[in-house]
Amino acid sequence: MHDVGPQPPLLLVAAGGAVGTLARWGLGVALPSGPPGFPWTTLGVNLGGALLLGGLVVAVARAGLPAWVRPLFGTGLLGGFTTFSTLTVDAARLTREGHPGVGVAAVLASVALGLAAALAGMALVARVAARAGAAAARE
Repeated sequence: MHDVGPQPPLLLVAAGGAVGTLARWGLGVALPSGPPGFPWTTLGVNLGGALLLGGLVVAVARAGLPAWVRPLFGTGLLGGFTTFSTLTVDAARLTREGHPGVGVAAVLASVALGLAAALAGMALVARVAARAGAAAARE
């Protein structure tokens, strides 16, 4: 048998995922995209989640946060909140309804802007951490 290294705490991932998934579902119910509407809610969820996940990655790396933070908030909460599956369903629905260009635009926007949002989250948290470190050094 091969050692696959430490496994994320299953209950933390499950609890975070349940909360993230319910939050995404709630936003979808509160802000539905009607046909042939652009799936703005899905895009917003994915961009917000990418921004937060990018920030979390830097925060975990720089702040020495406890080991449970990443599985709970990264894999669980934000993994459940962001959604490639809903994006795929939205794109397929738009294509079936005769709006394939809108479906393709939604996928491309989510991927490209999601990457930009993750990088922005990383940069923002790195900048805040650098300022906090500089302020602490002056004290």
